[in-house]
Amino acid sequence: MQEFKSVKDSQVSITELMLPSHSNFGGKVHGGHILNLMDQIAFACASKHSQRYCVTASVNRVDFLNPIDVGELVTLRASINYTGKTSMVVGVRVDSENITTGEKRHCNSSYFTMVAKDENGNSVPVPGLIVTDKQGVRRFARSKYRKLEAKERDTKFESHKFNADKYLAELENENCKVVLGS
Repeated sequence: MQEFKSVKDSQVSITELMLPSHSNFGGKVHGGHILNLMDQIAFACASKHSQRYCVTASVNRVDFLNPIDVGELVTLRASINYTGKTSMVVGVRVDSENITTGEKRHCNSSYFTMVAKDENGNSVPVPGLIVTDKQGVRRFARSKYRKLEAKERDTKFESHKFNADKYLAELENENCKVVLGS
């Protein structure tokens, strides 16, 4: 019988003060630092769910919606959105808070696909996910379809199957100059 866990069983959050050492040349918190924190919390969430060491297999789109200032608190929240056989999709949300004004901003959200590994580095099965509300159904279904669309997109553009002639007209109004050799 397969084991299942609820989303709440593995949800994690962290809050960290953004320091000058985290800033870029523009005086805002460096996106790379935020990505590092996101990967850490995705690992913690996936490892908590699977009770295994996990590795990052992919990250689905990270859009930085609002800058984060030095001196703000950044809170990251992670939860399991989807479980496959050996992989999990972890939803990560990043919010910032100005300590003096109390203003909170959503800075970004992303989805990390994490894979559970055994002590020899082999992928191992993960517990399934207990979905308890319509939001959970939405998140699970969205992750399932995102995975299928990514596979379709990757297959569609494989170099040995790709037909460039089909796309030449689409490039006419783009910021590129097509100069194909023989």
